[in-house]
Amino acid sequence: MNLNELTIKQCHDGLLKKNFSSEELTKACFKEIKKQDKKIHAFLSLNEKGALEQAKAADKKIKEGKGICGLGGIPAAIKDNMLIEDLPCTAGSKILENYKATYNATVIEKLKGEGAVFLGKTNMDEFAMGSSTENSAYGPTKNPRDTKKVPGGSSGGSAAAVAANMCVYALGSDTGGSIRQPASLCGVCGFKPTYGRVSRYGLIAMASSLDQIGSFAKNVADLKEVYTAIGGYDKRDATSAKMPLGGAREFTEGLKGVKIGVPKEYFIEGMESGVEEKVREAISKMEKAGAEIIEVNLLDPKYGLAVYYTIMPAEVSANLARFDGIRYGYSEIRNPKSEIRNLLDVYKKSRAKGFGKETTRRIMLGTYVLSAGYYDAYYKQAQKVRAVIRDDFRKVFEKVDFLVTPTSPSVAWDIGAKFEDPLTMYLSDIYTVTANVAGLPGVSIPCGESRGLPVGLQIMGRWNDDYGVLGVAELCEQLI
Repeated sequence: MNLNELTIKQCHDGLLKKNFSSEELTKACFKEIKKQDKKIHAFLSLNEKGALEQAKAADKKIKEGKGICGLGGIPAAIKDNMLIEDLPCTAGSKILENYKATYNATVIEKLKGEGAVFLGKTNMDEFAMGSSTENSAYGPTKNPRDTKKVPGGSSGGSAAAVAANMCVYALGSDTGGSIRQPASLCGVCGFKPTYGRVSRYGLIAMASSLDQIGSFAKNVADLKEVYTAIGGYDKRDATSAKMPLGGAREFTEGLKGVKIGVPKEYFIEGMESGVEEKVREAISKMEKAGAEIIEVNLLDPKYGLAVYYTIMPAEVSANLARFDGIRYGYSEIRNPKSEIRNLLDVYKKSRAKGFGKETTRRIMLGTYVLSAGYYDAYYKQAQKVRAVIRDDFRKVFEKVDFLVTPTSPSVAWDIGAKFEDPLTMYLSDIYTVTANVAGLPGVSIPCGESRGLPVGLQIMGRWNDDYGVLGVAELCEQLI
């Protein structure tokens, strides 16, 4: 096995035993990036000099007998909407093409404290708006399992980097499924924590009441390691939960006696038969392992999708108002050929050239639903339905411990197949958006293949039961 193919635990053990160095591990990842990334395009920028310096620092600590943390000296890829001081941060948009971060996101500070190695920034749908990474201003990422297929989105670059062994793990952000869905399509593990459990400080905001930072890895144990490192309260994030993460949850008897809810509304017409077959096979294995499988009723996920695509654009329109061609980012003022007559021209021309088609669409939709005469009919109504969805989950979790669903209704599709049809593209998030609407933790793990492409199994849990979700996912991983 090549060094870049190792898991976090294997890397950590190997570094401590001095079987290899962090520098060797990091160089192995860069070698794989240079070998594969021309065809996959998972990275937007590389941090080769800085990464090798970080690796040497980790090696020095080991040599001096100081030891390292669980993620020390281990190479990671970071989605390009999280700030790393002095490195580019484009959020996949032309409007931030030349922007360099002036400070570190909290998750980056925490990983730096662990001694992590940052390989570079990964490709993404512009401002995290998309389900295929085709909306990046810098070109699409391709699925390592089949380069004619999409990797999912919006964190497609991070998912592809892990799937192609170009890094050991990666960070992504999940607003409506942007970690879990690409994890499913690329055949890796992806975790979205409970809303508020990981600080969003230093994350370029898309929709502030839905965004959550999480991770991609090669197995669930690695997801748990990363979550423990980046989770916790942060006073700089007003939405951060003031409570300890707690210890890892133990399942001493495996899945025996664990109540698993299967919502029948999530097995709908339109789902690929191969996806349903693999998910039901996984559920059957859980039952044979001692889990109590209970069919439950939840609101049709189409309501969650409607709520999401009302609230999210509204928050997008507010958050992206700061990109105005004045303070930072692309500005028509610096274009000598531009005919600017007044301040309004600066705004209009800078935003017209800086924002892509999907971003513009969502800004316009959001401005509409927040406008006078429509706020009550759309945004306010969506918030009321959101409360109903949260209550629906609360009632279900009085009967069961966890919920199991497909992650995506289909396997990866051809690049370009849904690009010109945004409504069809939005439907690919139908099973994942409800966790964001309700603020629940959710994880996607591989559960087989359909048509030669990966299928993902989604496990959701109660609010703040992140370690429970990861614990059950780890047990399922061993069964499937």
